[in-house]
Amino acid sequence: MKKIGILSDTHGKWDDRYVTHFSGCDEVWHAGDIGHYDIIRRLVGCVPVVRAVSGNIDTGEVRRMCPELDIFTVENVRILLTHIGGYPGRWSPGMKKLLRENDIKLMVDGHSHILKIIYDRDLGLLHINPGAAGDQGWQKVRTLVKLIIDGDDIRDCEVIELAPRP
Repeated sequence: MKKIGILSDTHGKWDDRYVTHFSGCDEVWHAGDIGHYDIIRRLVGCVPVVRAVSGNIDTGEVRRMCPELDIFTVENVRILLTHIGGYPGRWSPGMKKLLRENDIKLMVDGHSHILKIIYDRDLGLLHINPGAAGDQGWQKVRTLVKLIIDGDDIRDCEVIELAPRP
């Protein structure tokens, strides 16, 4: 069993509540638009495993250290982590084929700043966009997501609202 924390679109914004909410997690995944690699360094200091992908605003060290797409397995669940991927019914070009070919059961992306958790019946996978954890963009509430992966079971999905934007 693994406890997973998920965030996206920090745009260089660190919030000490990331540590508070991700305490006890086995892994944290950042779905891009990190903004500054120090965000990743700080996350590495508070959880055993950090996985991160670069987003469209990322440059320099973030772009060098974080791939645009990561496919990996946790427990028995095949996962795809990227920044821009679309969502069920509106996948980015080529994404549906990639998801199918890699037998993905959990797809995580960011970019839109819109929190979405949708099951795709056609592909048999769960899609999660954790919304935006940073304060850049139009979203009114900053959000994080936590869940548990136990064998092939994805459960106890929790949405965390940090605070309305000032």
